[in-house]
Amino acid sequence: MNRFRTALSVTALALAVGLGGCSAAGTGTGTSITGTSANSSTTSGTAQAAVSLDTLAADTHYDADDLTWDAAAEVAVTLADGASSVASGTSSDAVKVDGDTVTISAAGTYRLSGSLSDGQVVVAAGEEDVVRIILDGAEVSSSTGSPFVVQNANEAIVYLEDGTSNSLSDASAYSDTAEDAPNAALYSQADLTIAGTGSLTVDGNFNDGISSKDGLVLAAGNVTVDATDDGIVGKDYAVLLDGAYQVTAGDDGFKSDNEEDEGRGWVLINGGTLNVSAGDDGIKAFNTLTIAAGVATVEESEEGLEAQHIVMSGGTANVTANDDGVNASGGASTSASGGGMGGGGEMAVGDYTVEVTGGSLTINSQGDGLDSNGNASISGGTVVVNGPTNSGNGALDVNGELTVTGGTVAAAGSVGMVVTPGTSSTQSGVQVTLGSAVPAGTVVQIADSAGNVVSAFVTTKTTASLVFSSAAITEGEEYTVYTGGTATVSAGVGEGSLDGADQVGTVTAGEYTASEGPGGGGGFGGRR
Repeated sequence: MNRFRTALSVTALALAVGLGGCSAAGTGTGTSITGTSANSSTTSGTAQAAVSLDTLAADTHYDADDLTWDAAAEVAVTLADGASSVASGTSSDAVKVDGDTVTISAAGTYRLSGSLSDGQVVVAAGEEDVVRIILDGAEVSSSTGSPFVVQNANEAIVYLEDGTSNSLSDASAYSDTAEDAPNAALYSQADLTIAGTGSLTVDGNFNDGISSKDGLVLAAGNVTVDATDDGIVGKDYAVLLDGAYQVTAGDDGFKSDNEEDEGRGWVLINGGTLNVSAGDDGIKAFNTLTIAAGVATVEESEEGLEAQHIVMSGGTANVTANDDGVNASGGASTSASGGGMGGGGEMAVGDYTVEVTGGSLTINSQGDGLDSNGNASISGGTVVVNGPTNSGNGALDVNGELTVTGGTVAAAGSVGMVVTPGTSSTQSGVQVTLGSAVPAGTVVQIADSAGNVVSAFVTTKTTASLVFSSAAITEGEEYTVYTGGTATVSAGVGEGSLDGADQVGTVTAGEYTASEGPGGGGGFGGRR
């Protein structure tokens, strides 16, 4: 196992096509990666853009050997208050029991069952050792610190045995609060992998729930995390391949936070399901955040997805935010540039990007919907933004250029800060500013000159404007906008019927007008 592999590049994350995650199969007699199991979803007609296992193996600590072992060599450990023991016939000098602290000091596979009401499991192995811990109905709590600590190893693998329930719960106050001391219920100084099809409940009562100070790969598992501070953290990278992860966090939900090492601090969702309720950012990366497969749902957050570079190449993301839904920002330097699309004041354009090439991204935000402090591009997939109702924010907010060359975009919100596709766009669109705001649940329909509905949109909140772009819109053509009628939609966009609808005006594709802030907007985007 190589702990110093390079990070996945933005291009590799966005374009590598292969297995949509991996699933651990087996019954404790040794396991192996089997086929594809991504629980993933993509927009109809959009190719799945999952990152291949070969690419992941080259750029993380994770590979097929992690989930393969000789069951006959397992060391069975029974956890019990004041009476933890190694099973007869599987004795190992690598397991030491000292009161209610169980320490593992060498490479190998260790099967833990039973419970410690106030104890700790410690991995203190060699720098090159791979330590595999099978949790087979194990419950560990601590009243003084972390119940599960990997002090040293090359890689630690926590495997959740099929059909079992396991739990880790730490103290609300730690006796050791030094800078480098453990601060999570499941804490690792080494590369950490979580796999298996069993379940794990993690209560981070002091600070974080799960934290790796190296790389983190979530290969499988049914895991619930409730943390006072951050939910799940991988310092160099945090990767979700498969499984179901439910995170409730007082601060950030799922993140990678290495700000020092070039190319580190990235997040990849490549399969499985992730549900996050966070007090601050839902899913966050210092460098690049990529969703390539699987389903990611941010149920509650201040800012939903945040990173310097955000890539959506496949899968499904549903984001709810009190502030910005998708926010490309961070610690990169900025450079002078012009304003947003279609006019507006001068804005600084930094090295920040949002790139959507596939999948389905749905945003519900009170602040800006899709926000980039640099540029943004959409070339595939579906982007639906249910943006702000106040005019101080916009459904789309791009300091540089918003380039649309494919896919479907429906961005609804207020009229004060409307951004529209820039001059580099090759796919046309329309800008609709309604005479008066319409309430949630209103059907807004766009019909061509022959009266055919090219798209219908259903609002989720009070809406005064809509920017829409798809392959069905032809540059220079006139379209009629209606409210009312009926619609069949997915994520707010779909097909409609004009029966009972009211005509509110006409727009011309590709004609965007300026607004008060960066981007286009203001007025009805064509003749009335």
